[in-house]
Parts: sequence; structure tokens; C-alpha cells
Amino acid sequence: MNIFKHIAIVGRPNVGKSRLFNRLVGKRMSIVHDEPGVTRDIISAVVDNHFTLMDTGGLGMAPDMTNQAIHNATEEQVDFAILAAQLVLFVVDGQKGLLPHDEEIASMLHRHGKQVMLVVNKMDHPENTTQLNDFYRLGFKQVFGVSAEHGHGSSALQKAIQDFVGPKSEATEDETEPENRRLSICFAGRPNVGKSSLSNCLLKENRMIVSAVPGTTRDAVQKDFDFTTPSGKIWPFSLIDTAGMRYKQKMDSSVEFYSTLRSTQSMQGADVVFLVVDAKEGVTKQDKRIAGEVLEAGRPMALIVNKWDHAQEAFQKGEVEGYDNIRDFRDKFAEFALKELFFLSNTPVIFTSAIQNYSMDRILKAARMLFEIQCTTIPTSKVNKTVRELLERTPPTIVGNRRFKVYYALQSGTNPITIKVFCNQAHRLEDSYKRYLLTNFNNTFGLKGCPVFFDFVSKLPREQQDALKARKGKSKPKKAGIEVESSDD
Repeated sequence: MNIFKHIAIVGRPNVGKSRLFNRLVGKRMSIVHDEPGVTRDIISAVVDNHFTLMDTGGLGMAPDMTNQAIHNATEEQVDFAILAAQLVLFVVDGQKGLLPHDEEIASMLHRHGKQVMLVVNKMDHPENTTQLNDFYRLGFKQVFGVSAEHGHGSSALQKAIQDFVGPKSEATEDETEPENRRLSICFAGRPNVGKSSLSNCLLKENRMIVSAVPGTTRDAVQKDFDFTTPSGKIWPFSLIDTAGMRYKQKMDSSVEFYSTLRSTQSMQGADVVFLVVDAKEGVTKQDKRIAGEVLEAGRPMALIVNKWDHAQEAFQKGEVEGYDNIRDFRDKFAEFALKELFFLSNTPVIFTSAIQNYSMDRILKAARMLFEIQCTTIPTSKVNKTVRELLERTPPTIVGNRRFKVYYALQSGTNPITIKVFCNQAHRLEDSYKRYLLTNFNNTFGLKGCPVFFDFVSKLPREQQDALKARKGKSKPKKAGIEVESSDD
């Protein structure tokens, strides 16, 4: 999985969070103004295709807020940063010095043990380091004096961020550029559906043992090959042919058990998986089980209907009735297959015949398309807009007089696509409603054949947080976490 590290900027109003955000991103995205709380929402940007930077300055803010309301909104921003980010940039004002509200925010961050870099902003005269001294009392190891407006000290901060995130490896770049990567594709399915025959067609050699006896392939076999497109481009692939996967109770020996186990492991490690079914038999219970394992592993998948030449022959002989023509028969077959695999409603379906070498190029085109989709990065604004629209279109059931509410959502990873949803009560969200969100989110962004995972993260209501804080203040524990729940999904 390719996971984006998230870095959040927090601090009390008017310390220069938005200016720092714009400085680190390299362009003006957050509104900058001297009025506290000008940023009205969370602003985020992917920096150098390497990590996501978030300006939380507008979270919970509104015009004409009282001091207490601003104080509460700032705490909400810190709560969000603790939930969402691996690193927090805690911004303070070097000109105004250390204030009680800064100390409260520092205490919240310390209690949770979050990785923090303290950024003392408005250090317009870098030679004057005495302004930094008071801030060391906050107890953070990494302290940076910067001027977000003029750029002083920003290079040292950027280097520290890069050191935290880690180097951008060549492998990471390859993962997001299919043309530069040898895509591993895997044929998975029941015994004797034609996986080895399909492999041999793609490889143009009889490397795989082909037999009408189910279970001839006993191990996962891997082979590299290149495909030349009509335009002359070279597409590199690595092909994995797996042993047929049986019901556990139908396995004849320990050899067959371990063959199935290795097939499952190969399937989980592939970039793209093709579920092969027999056109003469259609989708079976075992096909459904295998498809479920593929999705659980987070692999993009297409459905291959092999031995389609037998189905065509049966149609031409009049053995199949009720269809206008062979195309209508094929379309209805695909519709019924996807209906059986209801959790793969928008998965590509490819009709092939290994014997007739039919539609082999479509398999490879589908592999590249699915991998590109799997590496999609969706703008945070579109993620939030879509989630909110889905909630408004079909509101979830009210449980315990409280409606499910989403505060914010963002993409936290690719391959598979993972969406982190910050909400009020994830544990009360029904599985059927989660499926509704996943299915419609997938359809909205055209993520066909690619699984999407929603990671629901709950936060306690503020009144419960205040009650817990009061109890903790009396008992004075060693290190207490911010009152949030971890993922409930």
C-alpha cells in the first residue's frame, strides 16, 4: 500500500499558520489576512507528490466568535491534527511571546505523544535568537525560528520535514507510473478454468502445464514478459499463474493445501488480479469466495470469462434461447455474473478463449487501466463534497437521538485507495450504510474494479471531552491521550 503521510499545522489564531502553509506548499492556497480565523475550512495540498500538508486554521471558526469560542475551535483543530496527522507543526508567535493558550495546546499534544515540530513564526530578524528562549519551556525537542512571510529559516524546517517523511524512493515513483513499472498480474480461480492456457497465450510458449485434469498446476509460477502495443510502445509485465483454489474440505492432500496457500499469497502480492471463470459453468460459490479474498487484500480486479468459444458454439446450435443475438447473450451473461458478484458491480468483464487466442490484448490493457485507477489521488475538496452529498442524499439512521455526522474526510493512501473519515460515532454506523457510501463513492469517481476502503475515526462530543478532562485533572495521570477513539471500522 502506498500511504501518504499527513502533516497538520496547528496553533492559536493569527500566528501565521496560513502563511507558513503557503510557504511550504510553494504557492498561495490559504487566504492570508491579519484578522484571526480568516481560513474558514481545512486546506490541504500534496507537496512534491510525497506528503499531504493540512492547514487547520479554519476548522471550527466563524465570524464574530467570542474568545471562549475561538479557544474551543483551536482545541478542535488540535484534536483533528492528533487524529489525522503523523506530524504536527505547532506554530507560535515569536513577536508576542509565549502565551497561556500556547501552553494549553502544548499540553494537549504532549498528552497524546504526537510527533511535534515547534515553529516560532514572525522571526523577521533571524540573528535575534533571544525570542526563542521562552518557547523551549514547552518541552519540544525540535524548535525552528522562521519568518513565513519573508522565508527566513524555512529551508531548515523543510529539511526536517523531509527527514521525517523519508526519501522519495524510485520505487515510489514507479508505483505511480505504470509505464515505468513491470506490472505483476495474477490469474486466480477454481481448478481447470483455463488459467494456465491463458498464461501460455500471453507468454506465447508452453511454460505452464495444460491439462483437462483439475489441479495440474500445483504452485504459483511467475514469468516476466513484454507486450508491444500497435503504436510500438513496450509494456512490461510479470505474470503469475496460480494453482486452482478449492474449498478447504475438498483438498485432497497437504500439498494441495499449501498450493492454495501460496496461490492466495501470490494473489495478495499482485498489482492486478484477474478472476477467471468458466463460461460453461458461470459464477460459482467458490468464485465468490475467491473474489471476496481479492477485495479483502485490496487488489484491483477484472473478471475473465474464459472458454467463451464453447458458449458461442452452444448459442449457434440453438442450445441457448431467449436472446436476440450473440452480443445480447454476452451482455446478459456479464450482467448476471456481476449480479452474482454484487460487491463487484462495476468490475470490467473480459470474454476470452485461450484456445482461439481471443481478446488477449484486452487483458493487458485492462491491467494497466486498473493499476492507474488504483493509484488515483483524489483532491480533498472533492472527497468532502462527495461524502457530504451522499449523506444528504440518503441520511443514515438516527441512533440514540444522535445523527451520524462527518467532520472531514481525506484520502490517506493509494493502492488500495483509502479514505479516512473523521466522524462523531462510527461504531453506530450500520454495515449496510457503509456499503452504500463505498459503492456510490466508487461510482462517483469511476474507480471501476478497484476496492476503496473507508477508515472511520470517531471523536467524542465536546461535553464528554470536558468531563474526561475534569476527571483527569483530579487524578493527574502520567500521560493521558486526547479523548478520541481509534478507528472503529
